[in-house]
Amino acid sequence: MNKLFRYLATPIFLLAFFGISSARGQQDYPTPTEGDYIIKDFPFQSGEPLPELNLHYTTLGRPVKDGNGKTVNAILILHGTTGDGHQFLSRQFAGGLFGAGQLLDASKYFIILPDGIGHGRSSKPSQGLHMRFPKYTYDDMVLAQYRLVTEKLGVNHLRLLMGTSMGGMHTWVWAYTYPDFMDALMPLASLPVAIAGRNRMLRKVAINLIESDPEWKNGEYAGEPHMGLSGAISSLIFMSSSPLQYQRRWPTRELADSMLDAMETRYFKALDANDLIYQLDASRNYDPSLHLDKIKAPLFAVNSADDQINPPELGILDRVITRVPKGRYILLPISEKTTGHGTHSNPEVWGNYLGELLQMSAH
Repeated sequence: MNKLFRYLATPIFLLAFFGISSARGQQDYPTPTEGDYIIKDFPFQSGEPLPELNLHYTTLGRPVKDGNGKTVNAILILHGTTGDGHQFLSRQFAGGLFGAGQLLDASKYFIILPDGIGHGRSSKPSQGLHMRFPKYTYDDMVLAQYRLVTEKLGVNHLRLLMGTSMGGMHTWVWAYTYPDFMDALMPLASLPVAIAGRNRMLRKVAINLIESDPEWKNGEYAGEPHMGLSGAISSLIFMSSSPLQYQRRWPTRELADSMLDAMETRYFKALDANDLIYQLDASRNYDPSLHLDKIKAPLFAVNSADDQINPPELGILDRVITRVPKGRYILLPISEKTTGHGTHSNPEVWGNYLGELLQMSAH
């Protein structure tokens, strides 16, 4: 039981919404390389100044260009809310995709895993500015990713762009902002519409709970505002949960209480209150639904039926996917292998669709 409990308590299972890394297994792909890119006076949409914006990134493999100087093997993968590029080096994700002979074989492809603004080791509020940090948006995050890819890494075209959760939403923004920049697109666990309804409410509840804690002190706390952050964590556990799998794996009060304690402990170790406020609110202006007809590359939008953040009963993708010229909506049925929103990080469930997308978009 202890061994099983430790497995179930790993972040790849628990922190589906956040995308926090799990430990790597035996590595069967090139050694990752990490770096930083400093952008001077980045033009945030809010107009707020930041003399230097740092973007941290991880890459695997080497870029290849054809005779015309076009990059032909670059793959950009974008992480979820509060995650970072390292989350894709997990046993489950990298172990299922980046190895020799696998779909995204890193000995053939140049894989780029950036830390978004406000996440990982990129510039974020907790590094000193606190609530004076620029109020970034998803558009800001995508622009910074584009500049990292083109200016720092010298990539002028992507073979594939994909992302999970927030990274899936960023994929939609990339798709219409830079429609000629990629051969294929695969947003996972996302919807191409404004964040509204329960999704927005739960984000706002989490933000309000932090800001209503007297210990938050308008962002100038010495120690994390425990009560407010605890409330925010409760909202986010609900958002990322899988009712079926949670019931199956923790079928007694004792098991459920113990697992909740483990979840909360991991969240508290991983989160900063100010960073979380920014991360949750960055989606406030997101709305690709106005631009879907601009998308040119083949796009597979993949969601799972037990995703509490993007529930299929909303019918949104059923309606809007017809406006994407080469779009296809794939709804994964609930199974023993799906884990709610976190199914986005399990290529065993959706890898066959990725293979199909790569094949149909090959030149």
